[in-house]
This record gives sequence, structure tokens and C-alpha cells, in this order.
Amino acid sequence: EKWTDLQLTRHILFTIKKIFCFLLSILNLHDKINWGELMAIDLITLQKKVLQLRIDGQYKKTIEACSELLERGRKEKDDKSIFTALINKAAAYYNIGEIEESFLCIDQHLEYCVDHGDEADWLNGYNILFLLHEHNKDYVKAKETLHQAIRLGLSLHKFNIVSNAYSNFSSILASEESFKEALKYAEKGLEMAKRHEPNTPILEFRVKLNIANALIGLNLMEEASSLVEALRMDTLLTTHIREKTQVHDLYSRFLIKEKRFTEAYDALTIAKELAESYQDKKILKDILEKRCEVCVMMDDIQLGFKAQQDYISILIDLEQQQSSMKALHLGVKYDFAALKRRANRDYLTDLYNHCYIENATNKLLKEAFVTGDNITCIAFDLDNLKNINDTYGHMFGDYVIKLIAKVCKKQIRKDDLIGRFGGDEFAIIFKNLTIEQTKMKAEQIISEVRKLKVQKNDLLIPVTISVGVSDNRGGKSTTFADLFHEADMALYKAKREGKNRLEMMQ
Repeated sequence: EKWTDLQLTRHILFTIKKIFCFLLSILNLHDKINWGELMAIDLITLQKKVLQLRIDGQYKKTIEACSELLERGRKEKDDKSIFTALINKAAAYYNIGEIEESFLCIDQHLEYCVDHGDEADWLNGYNILFLLHEHNKDYVKAKETLHQAIRLGLSLHKFNIVSNAYSNFSSILASEESFKEALKYAEKGLEMAKRHEPNTPILEFRVKLNIANALIGLNLMEEASSLVEALRMDTLLTTHIREKTQVHDLYSRFLIKEKRFTEAYDALTIAKELAESYQDKKILKDILEKRCEVCVMMDDIQLGFKAQQDYISILIDLEQQQSSMKALHLGVKYDFAALKRRANRDYLTDLYNHCYIENATNKLLKEAFVTGDNITCIAFDLDNLKNINDTYGHMFGDYVIKLIAKVCKKQIRKDDLIGRFGGDEFAIIFKNLTIEQTKMKAEQIISEVRKLKVQKNDLLIPVTISVGVSDNRGGKSTTFADLFHEADMALYKAKREGKNRLEMMQ
């Protein structure tokens, strides 16, 4: 249908009127809307997304969502969001073989529990701490931790976590060849999984893996055969690649018991390829070791040589990561009775946090008021972080922030103070530098950041910062808030003037 110019004009005006009326209604309702409740609902939605992604085995997407939830939770001071992000991020990192990153998240979670945690948060802490003790093969501590998780989980009716704890207990007992006990604990785990609401099929599936493993260990091959076959055919495996890897690993154990070594080797090769696809180096090491053992059983020297090469390669890779040393260090640290807090550090960069920088700078300014010392401040942030996060993901954004933190730390003196305030905002405090010397230092930092060669998907990503500089004006600025405010205003001027530059306070 063709409209005349008059009809089109009337239609446009009518539409504009409707939009205007709608905006007026929003403005009138503004005071009646509980924006805090709306933000809380938004955070709850994000928490649910994180949990669902982990349940579905989408671990890299889980990490991305956790990074976003953690940033939002810290900004809005929502403890539940912070705990949910840290615990799920730790589990997701562990499941893709990034052991060191996982333990850092466990570290942050347990320390945050000291001031802000309730029983449910400590329960999650016990549940995830098991991973650390298991990685160190400290099965005594692992069992103690699982007992604590089971007792607390039952009292709180957290049957999913209790199920997971029983399942992990079964796995330890099986590794000790206590298969009768392993079966008993796995069956308890299945009972708990069935009590969990809402019904979560993957929770039951994971427990059944341990039941099947115990049955194989007890030589109950007929029962094991039907369960293993059911697990292999389960449609859940189309979306849960880690569990698919575990099923092929389990199937190989069944085949070895049946002395079907060639088929067992093939099953382990499929498991190897799956583990490689999502880079689970922990599972991959175990699979490659079993392939070597199967080659010996087959008496196949040529195949054994190839399997041994693959195994040596992953051992070298794991040694380079030095994850076992990191785990050992943290294992010594985590005696709950002597848990020490690191309240002064930023969780991502390990620089000082806002609270510490503010308190330390206030002391310096108080002394400078008497002595006449010069105190200067550099405030800076990463240009276009939102675009980087939106385009390449929050994990990559966090990676860039950590790179910038390292670059800046190398450019300052040992006694200078550098901190991150959350997001991409940083501050550096200098004692006994003039404003001109501080400007030169800031320009040096800008230059070093520009030199960063940050790559993603074979693309070179330009990284720049905007910087503001201030000083204490010969003792007139007596608080960190005053000193930083001046630098922050200069920083925003640098943003307005085009970014990737420096501005001084007026």
C-alpha cells in the first residue's frame, strides 16, 4: 500500500507522540521503581546462568559468565554473586585442566568466607577444596574434607553437594582398591542425587560412573556391562564432553578386565582425543598412562613406542606448568585453623586493592603535611575495555588487565604503591617525585603499554591507556580522596580528548 506524504507525516508524528508518552510514564514511575530489587533480579539471573552452564559442562562459557558475575558482584557488593562466581570458576578451571587458575579461585573463595561466608558458602568451600587435596594425592585430608562437606550438606539439605561428595569419596576408595566401600558410597551418592530438586540428570550420571567403576573392580561384570552400555548410549553425552571422555575411559577399564586389549586401546584413544579437544591435561595424563599399560598387555612394541611418546609429551607440558608445586604450596597453606587472610590484594592482578592504597596514601599524606614531602598520583584505565570484553570475552579482558598490571609494576620503584580498584581502573602513588618526574613516568608507562603485542585468534589487538596526573599541592591535599580525585578528573579529560594520552590536573 502506498502512503501519501501527508499520511506518512501523520503516522510519524503519531509514533513520536506514543514514544514521548511512554518516556513520560517512565519518568513518572522512576521514584516508584525499586532499582535495587531490579539489579538483584538481574544478578540472580546471571547466577542461574553460571550454574546451568557448569551443569551442562560448558566450562569455558562458565568461566566467561563467572568473570562477568564477579565483576558485577564486587561493584554492587553482592556477596552471593561473588561466592557463586568464585566457586564455579574454580570448578570450571579445574575441569579444563587449568589447575593453577582453579586453586587461585579456591584461595579467593575461602578467604572471602572469613568475613562474609555463611554455612552454605563454607560447604561450597569444603566441596571444592577436595580438588586440591585430591590433586596432591593427600587422601587423608581429602577424606576429612569430604566428611565435613557431607555432614554440613545434610544439615542444610544441599543434596547435590552431598551427592558430589559421596561420589568423590567413592572415587578415592576405588583408587585404593576398596571397591566394596566405593560401591556403598557411590550408591549413597545416587540416593542423594535423586533427592536433589530440581531433578538434574547429569548429577545422577556422574554418580553412576563411580557405581560402574566399583562394579568392575568387584568383578561383577554382568552388572557392570549393562550399566556401562547404558552410560555409553545416554543422550547427555552429546552436550557433556568431559563426561563423554570419562565414559570411554571407564569402558576401557571394562574391556581390560575382559582382556579385550585392542578395543580397550581404541576406547582410550577416543578418550584421549576428547580430552585434547577441551584441554583437560589432568585426565589426559591418566589416559595416556593407561594406553602405555595396555600396549604392554598387547605386547605391541611399535604401538607402545608411540603411546610412550605421547605420554612423555604431556608430562613435559605439566612439568612446565609447575602446577604441582603451586598445589603443594596451597596445600600447606590450607589448614583451616590457621587460615591467613590476604585482605590487601586485588583478586585478579595481585596488586594492592582500593582499601589498602587509600589507607597507605593517607598515612603518607599525613606525614607529608609535616615534612613537606611531595606525593604524586597517577590514575589510569584501559581504553575500550567494554569493547574488548564484548568482542573477545571477559576471560580475554581479564588477561589484558593482568598484562597491563605486570607492565606497570615493572616501571615503578619497589616502594611505590600500585593498586587496582576493580574493573580497569588503577592508581600509582609516588613519594618524593616532582609532578614533572611523575609525568615522565606516566608517559613511559603509556609507551610500554602501547608496545604490548596482544593477540587473539591471530589478530593483533591494540591496547592503550588514558592517564591523569596530580600531586598533593605542597601539602594542601591531605587525603587520598582529594589526591585521587584530581588525577581522576584529569584522566576523564584524557578520555574526552581522544584517549591514549595523558592529562595533568588544572
